[in-house]
Amino acid sequence: MSVLARNNVKVTGTSAQPMLFAHGFGCDQNMWRFVAPAFESDYRTVLFDHVGAGGADISAYDRTKYGTLAGYAEDVLEICRELCLERVVFVGHSVSAMIGVLAAVKEPERFDKLVLIGPSPCYINDGEYVGGFSRRDIEHLLESLDDNYLGWSSTMAPVIMGNPDRPELGEELTSSFCRTHPDIAKHFAHVTFLSDNRADLPKVKTPSLVLQCSNDPIAATVVGEYVHRQLAGSKLVLMKATGHCPNLSAPRETIAAMKAFLSV
Repeated sequence: MSVLARNNVKVTGTSAQPMLFAHGFGCDQNMWRFVAPAFESDYRTVLFDHVGAGGADISAYDRTKYGTLAGYAEDVLEICRELCLERVVFVGHSVSAMIGVLAAVKEPERFDKLVLIGPSPCYINDGEYVGGFSRRDIEHLLESLDDNYLGWSSTMAPVIMGNPDRPELGEELTSSFCRTHPDIAKHFAHVTFLSDNRADLPKVKTPSLVLQCSNDPIAATVVGEYVHRQLAGSKLVLMKATGHCPNLSAPRETIAAMKAFLSV
């Protein structure tokens, strides 16, 4: 099976410079439907699904390969090689922000800029580092997810989305979580929430934008500020948008911040 079929890759736009969008945990490329079209006239936009999500080929899932975020980063690079993408603007949401960081560290010459939305290099508090959760918090979260993935999804998705005054957003995220293959989602959750990519941040040489939402229950402001400090020459934008998914809840603000960064 080709790389493009494996990851359900969709390409639009005819401009030379590519913009590659990578979705977060429990989501698929449909989560970019309010953001990606705004860039189609100026970029060759590339969307895909991580293996186990959306329309990606589930038979390609390998627990060993995807036992670390490096396996997902390798998929990103394989897509880039298959499409001969250079000077890539990588846009990663949530865990895919770190996936993009790993890809850019491995092949820095391939990437022009990184847009990291709600990034967290480590979710667990460690000494002076504040990730937002104790180890027991994460263990409890993963235990709950393992015991009842659908129940966990219906409870946690609205919390992750935030914006309780717009319940339809939480309902959409819940539906997205529930469409993801539960066994793969459970494994991906363990990989995501137990990962520690703090040491990778200083290795990034690609100009980066950190988009940090207000009242983000997954990646708090202090985490975004940490990522910004560790990425040399990066720009941090503190958004008015609340929750963890501004690509859905505040696409206009997300687009505006991205365009301001990319125009420099």
